[in-house]
Amino acid sequence: MSGLKPFIAANWKMNGNNALISEFAQQFDAEALSDIDVLVCPPSVYLERFSYQVAKHSSAIAVGAQNLNENDSGAFTGEISTAMLHEVNAKFVIVGHSERRSIYGETPELVAKKYNVALTNQITPILCTGESEQERDNEQTFNVIAKDIDAVIELCGIKSFEQGIIAYEPVWAIGTGKSATPEQAQEVHQFIRSHLAKYDDEVAAGVRILYGGSVNEKNAAELFKQNDINGALVGGASLVSEKFMAICQNAQSNK
Repeated sequence: MSGLKPFIAANWKMNGNNALISEFAQQFDAEALSDIDVLVCPPSVYLERFSYQVAKHSSAIAVGAQNLNENDSGAFTGEISTAMLHEVNAKFVIVGHSERRSIYGETPELVAKKYNVALTNQITPILCTGESEQERDNEQTFNVIAKDIDAVIELCGIKSFEQGIIAYEPVWAIGTGKSATPEQAQEVHQFIRSHLAKYDDEVAAGVRILYGGSVNEKNAAELFKQNDINGALVGGASLVSEKFMAICQNAQSNK
């Protein structure tokens, strides 16, 4: 890792329950991780409970949402706004996850709007980007990622990444058990930083870039040794407090 403070985020997706929240409250020792930032993004119906039961009792762990609507309010059944997220103490939000893009048709332009509304309302956006297996095979990885990043820059400006976070998640490694090798991940993270540097060197040097895609307690240490990997966005392994704790400990020891 570079000199940036490591950031480890859990994305529970459509998983978890009250019992898992209690498990984290009882077993996850966030206070022992003073040198890293830790975030958990449970399903929206559990945000308030997680915030009250876990995050409120530990300044070392934050709560975030998995999605938000690009509008402030209105007739958008099933959606949640930044004002609602503030009321449940959500400080972060994931935008543009590959599942949102592929299943729900979210475009780079829509994701940029979500990034912007989060930033405007003092919620830190985590911008996800990554290529499919076919796009990697066709050597389109860098083009796909540049398009996602440029959509945000066009709407929000390069300085918006001073407050945001980027997560590189190769689609072919999400939920498949496959993971990019540390070298593959580093190559893409280095590209992301160099692409941002075309606009602003200082912003590029200061943004935290996370790796996601079947991160677990076994491969985390090697990933975190790479210069441009500043943490992880963890899926399946975040559903077991002991495994997630082990990943966090790896980040702390490799900071």
